[in-house]
Amino acid sequence: MFKKLNSLRFRFIRNELQTIYFSLLVISFVLFFLYSVFSPTWLTLESIFLSLGLIIVIMTPVGIYVSLHYTSQVKERLDSISILISYLAKGKYTARLHDKEYGDEISHIGKDLNELAEKMQNQVKSLQRMADEKHDFAKEAHKVATIEERQRLARDLHDAVSQQLFGLTMMSQATVRLLEKNPDKAKEQMIEISKMALQAQTEMRALLLHLRPVHLSGESLQSGVRKLVEELKTRCNIQFELNIEEFSGISNATEEHLFRMIQEILSNILRHSNATEVLLELKKKEEEIYLYVRDNGVGFDVTINIDNKASYGLTSLKERAEELGGTAVIRSKKGEGTYIVIRIPL
Repeated sequence: MFKKLNSLRFRFIRNELQTIYFSLLVISFVLFFLYSVFSPTWLTLESIFLSLGLIIVIMTPVGIYVSLHYTSQVKERLDSISILISYLAKGKYTARLHDKEYGDEISHIGKDLNELAEKMQNQVKSLQRMADEKHDFAKEAHKVATIEERQRLARDLHDAVSQQLFGLTMMSQATVRLLEKNPDKAKEQMIEISKMALQAQTEMRALLLHLRPVHLSGESLQSGVRKLVEELKTRCNIQFELNIEEFSGISNATEEHLFRMIQEILSNILRHSNATEVLLELKKKEEEIYLYVRDNGVGFDVTINIDNKASYGLTSLKERAEELGGTAVIRSKKGEGTYIVIRIPL
């Protein structure tokens, strides 16, 4: 209630009524001054009070009507500006404000916002054009990237899986020696061996996911994502729910960036989330590509794990999305899973 009373419309009405009643006060002062000093025959107390009453009765509704009529136009124009700003914030840079040429300050603001939207739209086109050029350079440097990827995978195998397998070997040998001497202790170590084997298996699945080609090799984005998920279903116990729509009209660079982001997200789910269910949506909404991935895993503290390897690659995902002029939003909470929303404007 108080919020509405502080709105622009009610403030304007209050100002209009204040002007009317202040004018009424001045008029009454002049009339009473004339009556008390000059006492003209045509001016009586009855006529003074009648005049003041008529002014109040007539001017109050007139002032309110004029205020409402004027402020409704102003509010409509301000609402249009607010809607345009919200569209721009959501990445819909094709939106424009169609305001009548009043020639006032609001028209100038609308004109400036239209120019800003056009500049932002041109910047998105430039970013996507740069992404296409980057894609061409990436093809030329594919051999170098392949070598670097092999070296990275070799380091990951050595740092993670290789060390875990070495630990499994040592613990299994020790367990064999303890089996007859201390069966209870041997049982505890076998449980630990089982956990380490499961962790090594999870790491290996994630590394195998990275072994897939970075490029789609002529496939559409939708087909590549479906094949990727079908392959994962045979290697893990995660239930996948897919909601993928067919659409076209996007560049190869954009498709491969999105495919790489989906690879990164699914790889991190395998490694760190302990999830049993994953929902993946890929569709076209108005003038943007919409990617949504949610899991029911352990979750994490986004504010703490931004630079942590155990996070969902926040920095990498956001950088890839920004290269295409889009946005990436990551939300997670410990014990309640994680969801990621990526929007790429067309």
